[in-house]
Amino acid sequence: MEYTDAPSTEATSDQHDQMPCPYCGHLLPKGAQACDRCDWTRSATETAEGKASDAMAVLLSIIPGLGHIYKGHKLLGALLIFVGTPMAILIAALTFTFTAGFGGLLLPLYWFGVMFHVYGIEDRVGSPKEDEGEQY
Repeated sequence: MEYTDAPSTEATSDQHDQMPCPYCGHLLPKGAQACDRCDWTRSATETAEGKASDAMAVLLSIIPGLGHIYKGHKLLGALLIFVGTPMAILIAALTFTFTAGFGGLLLPLYWFGVMFHVYGIEDRVGSPKEDEGEQY
């Protein structure tokens, strides 16, 4: 015989229609919104899991494209890193030469444009569908 603190794996038919309270462990109906023995209530607020932070995306956009990748726009981020940024540097270098230095303002303009864009786009990182709780 093996000793364990884990609950028995034998489940009766009424246990499939119930869930334990996350705070006190009291058995509740499957879709319960609150526990009648403690102060637990199911909150309707969205958790931070799976949601990309706009501020973090802007901070990562110090390297143009990383913020887009962070928010789930991987193709756009890769294009910005490998195509957009080298082209912006090349255009800024050419215009810098021909405009007595004023073309150098194009590179910070591109950089801030990428930061404003990543701040404004919706993130594609999806939140989990259902909280599965602890897994044993």
